[in-house]
Amino acid sequence: MIIDFWVVAAGFAGAVFGFGVYLALTAWRTPEPALGPALRRLHSPATPGVPGLATPSHSAADKPWWGWIDLPKQDLEILNRTPQAHATTVVSVGFAAMLLPGLVAVGAVIVRAPFSPAVPLVISFGLAALGGYLTHRSMRTAARAARSEFVRALCTYVTLAAHQVRAGHGAVEAMERAARICQGWPYVRLRSALLTAQLQMTPPWDELRALALAVGVDELSAYADIMRSAGSDGAQVYRTLRAQAESLRDQARVRALEDAKKRSSKLDIPATMLVMVLLALAIFPIMANLFAQT
Repeated sequence: MIIDFWVVAAGFAGAVFGFGVYLALTAWRTPEPALGPALRRLHSPATPGVPGLATPSHSAADKPWWGWIDLPKQDLEILNRTPQAHATTVVSVGFAAMLLPGLVAVGAVIVRAPFSPAVPLVISFGLAALGGYLTHRSMRTAARAARSEFVRALCTYVTLAAHQVRAGHGAVEAMERAARICQGWPYVRLRSALLTAQLQMTPPWDELRALALAVGVDELSAYADIMRSAGSDGAQVYRTLRAQAESLRDQARVRALEDAKKRSSKLDIPATMLVMVLLALAIFPIMANLFAQT
């Protein structure tokens, strides 16, 4: 009976391992772009009250099987990841974490060490949940870092757009010329949004507002509103853009100081422990001599 149980357990562990390998290969494989959703995004109707913003339409067939899970769409969008890829990564890491207790249990069976079968099972599910949680948390942390990088890049972009406006270029031309100057993934996203607006023959500030809502960068939405006033009303926005650039620099400086303070505070515990160890090493010989004399 015991042999039959371990045969079933080994077969289950092998099945879990194979399924985890399949999910990992699926996540790493570059998917083919879906033509239907891309065409719907290019020719989607505008949202009432917000010109240029598309209204997402999802049918029951398009709804993924993980629709009941509230995934952070803005974090995934700024990292340029799909919910499918993120869910596959989380599940793959969870299954990979489940394998370690199973391998330990197989080793214990080989050496005939006595242990309860429930122990590796509980540890496997615990490690799977922990691995999935850490993977999801890592994605959220990477999204916050990417959003901060996007804001720093936007500061440079706003400054360049202000100089283009001061040189006498129109609002649309200033936005496009400023986006072509710099390199980096934030500017690639900006150029892509401006190109989409050009192909759809829609105002570029509306497309930038849509991008701001998608990635969760409110500063980009404020910049789009400034350029809309310049393009629609012909307002002189040079000073406004320079003021926004200065504000973005101040925000980046404050965030950098906060991060530095947090990292410095994390160093207090190791430093305290090091001092305690040094004190123990210094006091131990004295205390040992006192006890030896008594």
